[in-house]
Amino acid sequence: MSRRIGLLLLIVLAGCERARPAPVAVAGAPLPGLSREQQAQFAAGRELFHHAFTPAEGVGPTLNEFRCSSCHDLPTLGGQGADFARKATRFADGRCDLLVESGGDLFQTQVTEELRARGIQPEAVPSNATAVALVSAPALYGIGLVEAIPEQAILSRADPEDRDRDGISGRAGTAVEGGLGRFGRKATFRTLKHFVEGAAIGEMGLTSAAYPAEESIGGQPLPDGVDGRAEPELDTTQINLLKAFVRFLAVPAPDTATAAARDSINVGRKVFTRLACDRCHTPEMQTGPSEIDAFDRRRLQLYSDLLLHDLGPENLSICAQGAGPSEWRTTPLMGVGLRIRMWHDGRAHSLEAAIRAHGGEAAASRDKFIVLSDLEKLQLIRFLRSL
Repeated sequence: MSRRIGLLLLIVLAGCERARPAPVAVAGAPLPGLSREQQAQFAAGRELFHHAFTPAEGVGPTLNEFRCSSCHDLPTLGGQGADFARKATRFADGRCDLLVESGGDLFQTQVTEELRARGIQPEAVPSNATAVALVSAPALYGIGLVEAIPEQAILSRADPEDRDRDGISGRAGTAVEGGLGRFGRKATFRTLKHFVEGAAIGEMGLTSAAYPAEESIGGQPLPDGVDGRAEPELDTTQINLLKAFVRFLAVPAPDTATAAARDSINVGRKVFTRLACDRCHTPEMQTGPSEIDAFDRRRLQLYSDLLLHDLGPENLSICAQGAGPSEWRTTPLMGVGLRIRMWHDGRAHSLEAAIRAHGGEAAASRDKFIVLSDLEKLQLIRFLRSL
């Protein structure tokens, strides 16, 4: 028995007797079973998530949006976004340059009136960037349960050198705050707190304890008098409320299916396995022990191993700390039936288009999909839409 398989068995056996299914609810609702205090935190966090920040409250001076919900509102607050954010990086000699000297890898598309009055426009992508990408915001449903998955459960599935020779060599992402990354397109955040703080500064120009300095403009400091609020602009209470809303968002409950639809879904699940899609889109992972019942040893139908995989030259794009231009974290398929945009950057408008975009480690599965009969493709898509 290989060490990798042995670790997986230990993790499964250690909690299989007590593990329960993750609680589900309608999209946008809080996890069932929260205490009154946690429900109140969720409600207050939801209100702040939808609040439009003003320059007097610290938003900007460079920004993409004035409220969190502008990027996470489909089909409910906490869902996917319709708009795209612009990112750019430079990859040379095997190293990723996040263009810090030019203002960083996220380029804001708006400036406040204070900057515009001084003739300052949104920063442009520097000429030395080797890749520019437009990426849509992912849905946040069930993300608190993802944080509750033990690191060892993720690391046990990594096989960076492909020792089992199955063509799949997932590896752990590197978080900007240190440690194992599990959130973000390139697995660049370890905790929800840092994920929230990173979005606040990058998308809205709101500083916090983790990001106490304002964003520059193309690498140049802000002019005096354009930022009317002292740092940090988001205090600990506000960060914790935003985190509570995101953390306590429920996993969307699947639609009730007729008996005939369930038959098609079950056949589609078998097709999914036959194509070896489950080698990266791991159907289920388990959370660890928690004082919060909704997180305590729950079986989460995530359909992701949360690892980075090389998706081939057809998917070359931006890089990240610890992730090359063609490496992407396996996108969780949990709740995929609610999405209007697919694929790692949101450019695919259908599940079939997303499947056909796979390459690299997933090329064999893609090629098997292409030669399926029309009925088998329909059954697979119906299964995916049921998640």
